Amino acid sequence: MSENIARYELPTTRITLLGYVVRRMHKTQWLASVPSLIAQDKTDEALARIAFYAVTSSTSFGRAYYQPIFNSTGSEVIEPDPKTGAVITAKLISTSPHYLISYTAVMPNGDIFSGNEEITGTTIGLRGLGMPAPSKFHFQSGGYTVELAGILTSELALSLIGRTRIRAYGFLNFNDNSGNAGKLTLDRNNKIDIEINGKRWQSLPDHSPEHGMV
Repeated sequence: MSENIARYELPTTRITLLGYVVRRMHKTQWLASVPSLIAQDKTDEALARIAFYAVTSSTSFGRAYYQPIFNSTGSEVIEPDPKTGAVITAKLISTSPHYLISYTAVMPNGDIFSGNEEITGTTIGLRGLGMPAPSKFHFQSGGYTVELAGILTSELALSLIGRTRIRAYGFLNFNDNSGNAGKLTLDRNNKIDIEINGKRWQSLPDHSPEHGMV
């Protein structure tokens, strides 16, 4: 599943950095059930799904086919999520001293997920090249709001035979205006763990919202 997603995010026709970010955000199925969960007063479950979307829309796992083409400052890309119709927008705010990218996902019912990430540079380690990105997100559905913040590091695991792979790791802290609070952690094996009010969620291997969470 991750290979299919990686190929979608980095298509054979090549893609710009912002185009890649928009494709990466085409996972808004995670947000589709949030309004009904809020209506059922299951705000902790709604918060878990929003956190899952925040991390999966900010990271990639699979083969690093190529480096996306860089956009110029002020560039913007808009492309709907083909599965939900959500309108995704990504904009390059600045390139100096760091790359700052902002983005939004507007669901068909008007729910809005927005955020920004600041790519602060490249680190060199035994496991590969890391690109830490302090990130902040906001979600609103009617009167329900969520704030999320943390550091998500994309990493290139280099290969001498042309099989360089991209992966990520990091964390997000978050809370909503219903009194829920928690933390998400992501490891290099694409395992996501969430704890909210002492309750834990863990993603299934393919991170498919249709299969839920365990």
